[in-house]
Amino acid sequence: MFGRWWGVLRAWPYTFGVALAAAIGITAIVMSARLGIALKDPEGFLGPAYVRLPVMGLAFFALGIVPMALRRAGVRHFGRGVKDIIRDEWSWSRVFHIATGLLTFYVCYVSYRNIKGFLPTVREGVNFDTMLSRWDYWLMFGNHPADILHSVLGTGFAAQVLATVYVSYLPLIPVTLAAFLVLNKDFSLGAWYATALSLNWVLGAAAYYVFPSLGPAYSAATLFDDLPTTGVTQLQYSLFVNAAQNYENPTQAPIWGIGAFASLHVSVTLTAVLFFQRTDQPRYLQITAWIYFVLTVIATIYFGWHFIADDVAGAFIGWISVALAGWATGNGFWHQRHHKLQLTAEGDSRPSDTDTLANPA
Repeated sequence: MFGRWWGVLRAWPYTFGVALAAAIGITAIVMSARLGIALKDPEGFLGPAYVRLPVMGLAFFALGIVPMALRRAGVRHFGRGVKDIIRDEWSWSRVFHIATGLLTFYVCYVSYRNIKGFLPTVREGVNFDTMLSRWDYWLMFGNHPADILHSVLGTGFAAQVLATVYVSYLPLIPVTLAAFLVLNKDFSLGAWYATALSLNWVLGAAAYYVFPSLGPAYSAATLFDDLPTTGVTQLQYSLFVNAAQNYENPTQAPIWGIGAFASLHVSVTLTAVLFFQRTDQPRYLQITAWIYFVLTVIATIYFGWHFIADDVAGAFIGWISVALAGWATGNGFWHQRHHKLQLTAEGDSRPSDTDTLANPA
């Protein structure tokens, strides 16, 4: 009996992700109770995460069925076309897997944000900015990396471009997750991406506690005085205000949001890049993702969010997250699997004879 259930759990692509979400969720609850700091839901400009994710899922659901309904039934019988597509393509199993992916991501993300928020209370007075800064100067032969980038790229147009790239990360990652969960019938594909992103939050939270640090923008702010006002500088100021409130009264302040080691901007964007590559997404999408990743890495140093070591650690977290999630969801640890995202629900998305393990990535 046990062997039968164990076999079912191993075959389900979300087993590891759900267990991971449960573990970090319980950890956040226990830490909250012991520290006397209530759990908070981090809010973005699109509202709370528990609102954003379902809305994105529904938006991509509409994106998947509306064009098909128009092609099948035309404008006159559009309603009937939608009903037919939902009946033929959308089983309760598919809806359950999508909901599981969104919930796994949500629990891991919210738990990560709260665990990160407990950092100044748990590791009070511990800071590694001096050590990380010395490493930067040693690697750059006595120069600060941000100074080099400001000299090479300038502090005008480049600042605006890099700020746009950096801030766009906030809504872009949930959007890509919703797309892969909703617009494909291969459940293991969405599970792979959702689990990989969730691993980023868990490993990132652990990294913050290993080397608590603020980043150059907060520990050496004068290096960035020449930068113009952008969305990034506004975000940095907002986090600074939150930090001051946390130092004064952590039980009443918004979630603490400052943490340099490791860079989750780097880890999460690299996760997306590697996932697109290993699932053989269209070439234009892979190239765009790589460009976005490189610009993100530059932005983290340019604006003083991170030290070089933070980005290196973030890259490792991104790589190991994709690899572990691939293994946990049955998609392989080292290998590339060919199953592209289908932008509609038409056709059978089950792996074909060519969807076998290919060359090692």
